[in-house]
Amino acid sequence: MDYKLTIIDYLSDELDLDRSFVEDVLEVPPREDMGDFALPCFRLAKAYRKAPQAIAQDLADKAKEKGLNDRMDRIEAQGPYLNIFLNKDRYTADLIRYVLEKQERFASSDEGNGKTVCIEFSSPNIAKPFHVGHAFTTFLGDALARMYGHLGYDLERINHLGDYGTQFGKLIVAYENWGDQEALDENPIKELLRIYVKFHQEVKDNPELEDQARARFKALEEGQPREYALWKDFRELSIREFDRIYDRLDVSFDSYRGESAYSDLIPPLVEELEEKGILVDSEGAKVVMLDDEGLPPCIVVKSDGSTIYATRDLAAAKYRYDTYKFYKNVYVVGLPQSLHFRQVFAVLKKAGYDWVDNCVHVGFGLVKFPEGALLSTRSGDVVYLEDLLDEAVKKTKDIILENNKTRDEVMTEQEIEETSQAIGLGAIRYTFLRNGREKDIIFRWEDILDFEGDSSPYMQYAYARAKSIIRKSGYTEEEIMAFEPVRLGEHASFVLAKSIAQLEESLKQAVKSYEPSIFARQVMTVCRNFSRFYNQMPILAAPDEEDKKARLSLCLASANVVKTSLNLLGIKTVERM
Repeated sequence: MDYKLTIIDYLSDELDLDRSFVEDVLEVPPREDMGDFALPCFRLAKAYRKAPQAIAQDLADKAKEKGLNDRMDRIEAQGPYLNIFLNKDRYTADLIRYVLEKQERFASSDEGNGKTVCIEFSSPNIAKPFHVGHAFTTFLGDALARMYGHLGYDLERINHLGDYGTQFGKLIVAYENWGDQEALDENPIKELLRIYVKFHQEVKDNPELEDQARARFKALEEGQPREYALWKDFRELSIREFDRIYDRLDVSFDSYRGESAYSDLIPPLVEELEEKGILVDSEGAKVVMLDDEGLPPCIVVKSDGSTIYATRDLAAAKYRYDTYKFYKNVYVVGLPQSLHFRQVFAVLKKAGYDWVDNCVHVGFGLVKFPEGALLSTRSGDVVYLEDLLDEAVKKTKDIILENNKTRDEVMTEQEIEETSQAIGLGAIRYTFLRNGREKDIIFRWEDILDFEGDSSPYMQYAYARAKSIIRKSGYTEEEIMAFEPVRLGEHASFVLAKSIAQLEESLKQAVKSYEPSIFARQVMTVCRNFSRFYNQMPILAAPDEEDKKARLSLCLASANVVKTSLNLLGIKTVERM
């Protein structure tokens, strides 16, 4: 349903305007009284040899002579703008039919057909707990993946596990000095975190532990049996724990290729960089100088012969292009790693890989509570993500139980449990998606679980409210889909219909800018407009049966759109709250 295209056709065909000009300047005005579309006439002044105001008036007069199509109500000149007002009845009816026909494919497209997007997100470190800081990359990356998929792109969801590096040398030393096998078997992540923290406490008085850790990691890189066996055990135990949490969050991956998977690809990569003359010796290390790019040197091989994560990212990027011939290679990694990715991309460019232009770092901010910044696994000051999820579910359940005492449709225990999970987890997820990704997240329970504010529960309630109205209507959804959506030109229904239509463009903008908040804000707008619609235009108490049927059709269309949209954000809907 593309009314913008209809307006472009009319302005170019009937008013004899250059089509490319119209496509370039046609806009949506900031206020409703300025029309649904507006054409600024400033750029026509030179060609027409008239003031923009006079041009706008001439075009309005010409439109009156030519007549309007049935999708438009009127065209007016206002200063240098030509304002186009749509036929509200026709627009709302067309929107409802379009939404109900599309169902869950609403806002989908085939723009991504034949194009593969690799998207790296979550990527926790092996042997460390899944803390609240991981939620940002996990929810942001999952939302982007869902959106890319909805637009027809082929996806490769990559969990680039931090399963290599000097920290594993530290962990091996810590395990052999202070490890408890019984505790490891009972709660592996908790025990691994304990000994990791212990290492950093002990190293203050015994700095030689750092040398031991480097030696043990070097042995791991060389494939020594003892080090490899411990590393493999730590990795498998960690992935088992991660998978349990991913299942709860409804997050999935196509690949768990961590840093270790690229070890065999590093020697030929180093050789290639040397052959191309961009790898130089520097105090025993091998580096790529990036002075021309205004960046510090990128270390590829350290002086002791071991690699760093930049080396492994270089190998991983090349592997992904060779394997997937990606259209985009997206890294959903925190803003503090911006310099790292600038260096990696610059090295790949120096090596002659033009496909690096399609590699994108999608950065995001920090996670904080009101009292200050969170998270340091070295000190043990960590907030587990699962504890946060449990708390959100518990607080939600308390609210539902209280509301259940006075509700008309009493919820069963199972329904309460499932609803609490959906609302609690959705509230946490939306907290990470509702604002620009580069902003820090400040957790406040009163904001997260606010059923009236900018929160996931508010949007889930809009859906539940729509479904409740439909259940009480006396009609099935199949019957409602066949209703004729007439007489819906009132302000509240038209505003709701327009906000639904704008979801399609907001989804494309969200993907283009790697910013799910653009789409999330529009979904919230739809939910708020739906609330105004059913408050201002009673549905079950409509003036007559025809009005009731028409309003029910818009109610059902709104419910379908909200469900599809929330799914793209990774948020589940509930039938009752």
